[in-house]
Amino acid sequence: MNWLLFAFKNTFRNRRRAMITILIATLGVASIMISGGFALFTYEGLQEQAARGSGHVILAHKGFFDQEEETPMELGLTDYAAIREKLSDDMRIRSVLPRIQLSGLISNGDKSSIFVGTGVDTEEFAVKGPFLQLLEGGRLSRKPDNAEGYYEVMLARDLAKSMGATSGSTLTLLATTSDGALNAVDVLVKGIFTTGIPELDKRTLYLHTRSAQELLVTDKISSLSIYLYETPLTDTIDAEMARLYPELDRQTWLDQAFFYKKVRDLYNRIFGTLGLVIVIMVFFSVSNTMSMVVVERTREIGTLSAMGTYGWEIMRNFILEAIVIASSGALLGMIITYAVTIALQFADIQMPPPPGRTEGYPLIVYFSTDLALYTIPVIIAVCVIAAGTAAWRGIKKPVVEALTHV
Repeated sequence: MNWLLFAFKNTFRNRRRAMITILIATLGVASIMISGGFALFTYEGLQEQAARGSGHVILAHKGFFDQEEETPMELGLTDYAAIREKLSDDMRIRSVLPRIQLSGLISNGDKSSIFVGTGVDTEEFAVKGPFLQLLEGGRLSRKPDNAEGYYEVMLARDLAKSMGATSGSTLTLLATTSDGALNAVDVLVKGIFTTGIPELDKRTLYLHTRSAQELLVTDKISSLSIYLYETPLTDTIDAEMARLYPELDRQTWLDQAFFYKKVRDLYNRIFGTLGLVIVIMVFFSVSNTMSMVVVERTREIGTLSAMGTYGWEIMRNFILEAIVIASSGALLGMIITYAVTIALQFADIQMPPPPGRTEGYPLIVYFSTDLALYTIPVIIAVCVIAAGTAAWRGIKKPVVEALTHV
């Protein structure tokens, strides 16, 4: 304790230099934690977006994810109702929803365009949350058709614009059935939405699962999406599905989250490089400070050596001074990071739209205890190495030369 108190007093012999060095360590810790907190926020947002889009675990017919279908629904599921009923009792599972993927032509009578559709259960809109921005009209109702016999659809903004459609317009869908024939159904535009991705807005539409089955003349579905209450349970549920249904193919949200993987890899490289640069800056700053301290106290080092003080004891004191600097900087850095995370929650700062999207997102930074437990020891270790290197050069000087140093 006496040595630590001694080191603390020595650190602040030159207050201005000590405060500047502590400030550099503070900015280093805060920069790493703020940039890392932003990356963690981005990862979590993309992770939840991917999981909501596809489901945490997806069950499908054997070969569905690897093979090309010769005819629509060739690799579709038929006994999905029994699976849904069995899994509905699992308290970890929020919902089990069927989905049908289809494509074809949409026409307003004068003009036709290609569409890429998804047949969904209406419960999906509640389970997935605000994954679509509704621009006009409403979501699909519980019944697939209305009194006039029209099936309901929701169109993406650019597809609706291409068809000259608004909420309440009637259109015609044309698709190839599971038998290879052509079939058409009249549909009523229930609502218009945007996904925020221009390329998807040109082709996307949603309709009831039952409506899609009528159009394709089938009782199958493309896949069964399992939505969980907690994303970390994905691997556990996936392993259980492999044991319960070995005859089916499975994928998790991560297997289909290509955008998430690419963004995570990119951010890991960017922020990893940024963190390395910051650590190097802190190292050289502390090394420069401790080198100046050693030069100023060379005669003191020589006096202590002449009195019989061991070299490792002298070095220990300099290392303790570096620990005081690093610990002070780490504490202040965490305080700044926490203040920034709170401030950003109320500031409502919007980030520009990422590539391929039309809408921005709020700037949020997470305060990560795990990240702090990695960052703080690294900063302390860097400061200790810098101090140890500078002190070693000082104590290696001959005692006579150190005593006569000017």
